[in-house]
Amino acid sequence: MPTKAHLLIVDDEANTLASLSRAFRLAGHEATVCDSAAKALELAKTQRFDVILSDVVMPGKGGLALLEELKAQGVTSPVVMMSGQADIEMAVRATRLGALDFLEKPISTEKLLLTVENALKLQRLESENRQLRQRLGKHEIVWQGAAMQRVMAQVERVATSETRVCILGETGTGKELMARTIHERSARAGGAFVTLNCAAVPAELIESELFGHEKGSFTGAAGRHIGKFEQADHGTIFLDEIGDMPLAMQAKLLRVLQEGEVERIGGEKPVSVDVRVVVATHRDLEVRVREEKFRQDLYHRIYVFPLVLPPLRERREDIPALVGHFAAQVSAQNGWKPVPFSAEAMEALQSYTWPGNVRELRNMVERLMLLATEGQVDLTTVEMVLPKTSSAVVVPSTFSSGPLADRVDGFEREVILAELKRSHSNVSLAAKSLGLERSHLYKKAEQLGIDLRAMRREQESTHE
Repeated sequence: MPTKAHLLIVDDEANTLASLSRAFRLAGHEATVCDSAAKALELAKTQRFDVILSDVVMPGKGGLALLEELKAQGVTSPVVMMSGQADIEMAVRATRLGALDFLEKPISTEKLLLTVENALKLQRLESENRQLRQRLGKHEIVWQGAAMQRVMAQVERVATSETRVCILGETGTGKELMARTIHERSARAGGAFVTLNCAAVPAELIESELFGHEKGSFTGAAGRHIGKFEQADHGTIFLDEIGDMPLAMQAKLLRVLQEGEVERIGGEKPVSVDVRVVVATHRDLEVRVREEKFRQDLYHRIYVFPLVLPPLRERREDIPALVGHFAAQVSAQNGWKPVPFSAEAMEALQSYTWPGNVRELRNMVERLMLLATEGQVDLTTVEMVLPKTSSAVVVPSTFSSGPLADRVDGFEREVILAELKRSHSNVSLAAKSLGLERSHLYKKAEQLGIDLRAMRREQESTHE
């Protein structure tokens, strides 16, 4: 049981409130009291309680109606009902509405504390089960090479802090999986891990998705909706593809990060939230800032600890372990017998450049297992399935004449263009892959007549 649980006690009798709150405080807990369902609903909007205890029969709105509205409001705290006029029908109805327990008054202090302790134990078990489910199967990070060893060392350092992390990497490198790993290795592991892909939600809906809305706040708002930030209270929110967030929404997100509270659309009061924010993007945020497509103040808020995930072509030594992991996963999901990969097949998989990264490899493994013959995946099967052309940087052979300086410039230009294409015009990733500082790459591109801004605009237009 936590050393200090926060309880909400709802009862219209002042003596009951006084005695119960005193009992809980003596037991080392914090107790907030109120004498009506209406006040309880207001408190639940702005505070999080570990357990809520409510009388059933109260003037105006009764305890069962309160329970129903708490559930509709998205409150996940366990609710225990109390009544001096209890009957079986009332207890059954309370249970169906979501009450954890139903206690008949007068309640002994010992029984009440035991009930609260059981409610808190149940919450911990549910949290542990969530974590266990998250760690199984698809949520496991598989690696054995030096490239990922460096990344995982950084993860170990930053996970235990409250530092905001910005995960950078190409599509398919596992940014969400890395964000989940950071959450699971943090002190917030018992809380929720909530995700939102900023590029996948229409601009007119993203505010509601993030911050929620009240019933009737706009056409189609048939009921209250609890946003992602409130869902992630005491946990972690992962904002994927934050580089695609509309500018107007960026200003509102900045306010939440500064103030630690959200305002539902149509709401009258801000709601406090305690959330760790992890973001990810495949875009170059510094370029977005210069192009005035991303707020500089928000950039400085989220870009506290950048974590760069290497593409699969830079961690080829991990491919055998990843193939084995995905093969076991696919076999378990489909009830298949394990299918081994021949040494030649594995070598061919390691030679491919994987433009779709780990996500592409996972899909490829399933396809190969379906096509496997004679009890294994062999080289013939791999060659049949792998694309015939590779996205690796190709060294041009067209500079066989002319002055040496011209040949060198032409070669450098083609190599830089190929790397920019491979990294989807992400200057930071291209510079890292080429072993250059960003400023050096910008200067070199200018010397060679490469318009990086035009390339970015063209790349973004293909995503819009």
